[in-house]
Amino acid sequence: MPTTPTPLPDGSVLAALDLGSNSFHLIIARLEHGEIRPIHTLAEKVQLGAGLEGRQLSEEAMERGLACLERFAQLLQSVEPSRIRVVGTHTLRRAKNRRSFTDPAEKILGVPIDVVYGREEARLVYLGVAHSLADDEASRLVVDIGGGSTEFIVGQRFEPIRLESLQLGCVSYAKTFFPDGEISKKAFAAAYESAMVEISHIRKQYSAKHWEEAVGSSGTFQAIETLISLEGWRESGIDEKSLDKLRKRLLKHDHADDINYEGLSDKRRQVIMAGIAIAMAVFHELRIDTMRISSGALREGLIYDLVGRLQHEDVRERSITALVARYSTDTVEAELVAERTAWLAKAVAETWDLTPTDIELLTWAGACHAIGTAISAKHYNRHSAYLLENCDLPGFSQGEQELLAILVRGQRGKLDNKLMDALPEPGRKKTALMMVLLRLAVVLKWVESVEDLDECSIAVEETTLRLSFPDDWYEGHPLTTSELRGACGIISQLGVTLKLD
Repeated sequence: MPTTPTPLPDGSVLAALDLGSNSFHLIIARLEHGEIRPIHTLAEKVQLGAGLEGRQLSEEAMERGLACLERFAQLLQSVEPSRIRVVGTHTLRRAKNRRSFTDPAEKILGVPIDVVYGREEARLVYLGVAHSLADDEASRLVVDIGGGSTEFIVGQRFEPIRLESLQLGCVSYAKTFFPDGEISKKAFAAAYESAMVEISHIRKQYSAKHWEEAVGSSGTFQAIETLISLEGWRESGIDEKSLDKLRKRLLKHDHADDINYEGLSDKRRQVIMAGIAIAMAVFHELRIDTMRISSGALREGLIYDLVGRLQHEDVRERSITALVARYSTDTVEAELVAERTAWLAKAVAETWDLTPTDIELLTWAGACHAIGTAISAKHYNRHSAYLLENCDLPGFSQGEQELLAILVRGQRGKLDNKLMDALPEPGRKKTALMMVLLRLAVVLKWVESVEDLDECSIAVEETTLRLSFPDDWYEGHPLTTSELRGACGIISQLGVTLKLD
């Protein structure tokens, strides 16, 4: 399945957009001599997370976000859609009505929005930070305080070793502990204690014995560093002593609007106390003495990840290979079904409007269709789907994992009428067509030789799929023939007429 890396041409322009809980961050960059050179960077504090109530995103928050994207879209018009990556993080992960935002947002931007799981967000943050630092052998702890979550990564060079995302962020904490911008020692202590409890759950795995230096990423840490530097307590970076001095200084104010310091925006003032409370808890629980601050973050990580995808060095390929190995799946069968799936998909791609991304996802679904046999051979498709939906798969968005799970769940047996309810209406028809191809590939896995399929011809016309074999082929493959004929009825429920000649 892996392909030979093809370098992107020098001068290629790429873009990444991070739809964070506090801010939206856009970067447009040019590839020059293998390095990423930023052309434009934009950031707006949309505070999407402030509009999240009971896992429902408010109309006002969505309007703020869409208005911001209207402005960003003007710059993105100069970039090829295939070279743009947009991701949503904590707030969009949590919001049950996220499609009320992402559907119009995708129309504005002209590209899909990938909502990523917390650990995938952490991986992308680390990738951005690692490329901003010296390429040495030192192991490092990277912490990124976002608006709704905080990511913790231990890694070395460009490879993360441990990834974690906790639900504590400067916007959500400001809303909970400092409502309406009111500041008090009691509120700060409550925020600090709450963050301490959350971080204590990962303390052993992320303690100082696991890394050599600590690095802070995000606007929160950058704002803290700026305030400490302006006070003259340190030239750069953060330590416990300066952090505590900043806490005492800011607690002299009764309201966020009173924190009038150079370099601190109005919207950052509203969340800075929450950010300091979380930062102090991070320092205390993980025994950090000093922390350097990196300019690299999620959006830079997205750019480097996109370069890898476009050059066929896709981390998702490694994730699927590792998943197949982890559950001791028959690798020969996995490769066979992946091969059959790709063969079928390419044959019908033009008529059924399958994109290269669709074919990739189908191929990966074929490769891991039977990982569930590690749990039980009976109903293995259900177990495979469960694993795909709940495993950490670096490189995959939440939507991609859900689609893989749905395809694998529907590869055999009776169809669950509610199987595709989780998908947006416009995508269900294509998913049904993709499921047809995976079902056929699973049936054709009993044909072990590629040569045995050379005499097969595939013809497709709208929703009619015709497979033609010589008469003696059916005689030589009685099991496959029986399975193909049995599949016709189920496939018709997916909207496709299968004809065998």
